[in-house]
Amino acid sequence: MCKLGVIADDLTGATTVGVLLARTGISTAAFFDSDKLDMNENYDAIVLSSDSRPLNKELARANVKKALNALKKQNAVYFSKRIDTTMRGGIGFEVDAMLEELDEDTIAVMVPAMPQSNRILVGGYSIINGVALSKTAVAKDVRTPINETHIPTLYSKQTNRKIGQVQLASILAGKEYVKKALVEEREKGSTVIIVDAVSLDDIELIAQSVLELEWKVLAIDPGPFTEKLAVLRGLGTGENVVSDKETIDISKEEGKVIVVAGSATPITKNQIQILSNKDYSSSISVDPLKLIEEKNSYKEINLKANMVLDVANQDKNKVLIIETAVTSDVLNLEEIEAKYNLQKGQAAEKINKGLGEIVKKVLDDKKIGKKVKGLYMTGGDTMVTTLRTIGANGIKLINYVIPQTDLGTIIGGQYEGLAIIGKGGLTGTENTAVDAVEMIYKQSRKKY
Repeated sequence: MCKLGVIADDLTGATTVGVLLARTGISTAAFFDSDKLDMNENYDAIVLSSDSRPLNKELARANVKKALNALKKQNAVYFSKRIDTTMRGGIGFEVDAMLEELDEDTIAVMVPAMPQSNRILVGGYSIINGVALSKTAVAKDVRTPINETHIPTLYSKQTNRKIGQVQLASILAGKEYVKKALVEEREKGSTVIIVDAVSLDDIELIAQSVLELEWKVLAIDPGPFTEKLAVLRGLGTGENVVSDKETIDISKEEGKVIVVAGSATPITKNQIQILSNKDYSSSISVDPLKLIEEKNSYKEINLKANMVLDVANQDKNKVLIIETAVTSDVLNLEEIEAKYNLQKGQAAEKINKGLGEIVKKVLDDKKIGKKVKGLYMTGGDTMVTTLRTIGANGIKLINYVIPQTDLGTIIGGQYEGLAIIGKGGLTGTENTAVDAVEMIYKQSRKKY
C-alpha cells in the first residue's frame, strides 16, 4: 500500500526524489499520468509528475490538484511537493493548491537545499555550486528563467500566504532551537516556513524537529527532506544502496544505448559532446525547426530515424545519440511561436514529440530494436514525451549515477523493464553522459 505521495512539476524532478527514496529501501515508482496509476506491484512511495512547471497559474493548480487526489486514491497518508533545486516553476501557487486539498491545520515546511548536489540555503539565499542562484545558467533558462536569489522574496510573488523563516543560526544551535523557531513562526501566522540548511545533517535535524512537534506537514523540497522524513517515519531502512563501481569498456559491450538530448543548456551540450567524441558513439543531429514546421516534421522524423538505423547497423556504434541543440544554435522559441502562430510551449512540445517519434521508430525496428539495452534522456520534457510516445506508464526507480541523474526501468507498455536514465539539463559533470551509458549497460545485465 502506498504510504507516501509526492508531486513533482516534471518527470526528472520526480525521478530525483524517487531515487533518493529507493536508495534507502523504500519501494518507489514515478508516474506521469494521474489516470494511469494502475500497477501490478505495490509501492511504498509514488511520485507523480503534474507536468506543470511551464504552465500558467490556473492550469498548474488544476494539474496539481488532480495529481493529489489521484495519490489520495492510492491511500497515501504523507505528502510532499518536490521542487526544482533552482526554484523554477510556480512553486507558490502549486503549494497553495495542495494545501487547499489537505487538512486545514497542515503546515508547509520548505527546505530547498540539496547538499549532495551543492545546493544550499543560507539566510534564505540559494547558493548553487558556490554561486548565487540568479547568477547561474538558470537565469537564462529558455522556458522558466529565475532572476531572484532570495527564496522568501521569490516565493512571496507566487502566494498570498504568510511566509516564515528559520535561519541557519537556529539550525546550528540544535534541535530544541529549531523546534522553538518553527513554533514561533507558526504562532506569527505563517503557513509556509522556509528553513536554511547547508548539509544533510542539517536536513535530518529539521526532519527530526518537525516530527517531534507532531505537526501535519507538507514537505516542500528537492528530495533530501522528504527522504529524511520518510526514513524517520519507518518507511525505509535508512541504508543507502551501494553503487556498482566496476569500470566497463563500452566498445566491447553487446547491444545499443539510445541517447536523447533535448536539453539546450551549456552543461548538457558539453556532456553530450564528450560522449559523441568517443569511438563507440555516433551522433545524429535533428533540425528542431523542421520538427516545429508542420510541412517538414514528418519528413525530418523519418529521415533521421533511418539515419539512426543505418549507423546502428555498424557494430562499432554502441551509443546512438539523437540531439537537437548540441551542434546547432539554441532557438528562440518565443519568436518561433509568434512566427507560426503557436501557443506558448507548443514549439518545445513539437520538438520533443518529434524526438520521441524517432526513438519509437528505432525501437520498433525488428532488427535494431531488440538490441537496445536502454535509453538515456536529458531534460524533463524530453523524457516524459519520449516515454509517452513509446507507450510507457511510469518508472520503477532503482539508483542514481549522481544525484539528479537517475536510473530506473520502464513500467507498462511494450518496453516494460527496459533500463532508462533521466537527467535534468542543469546537473552533472563533464563525464556524466558517459557514466550514465555505463550504468545502463550494467543494469541491462540484471533482472528486477
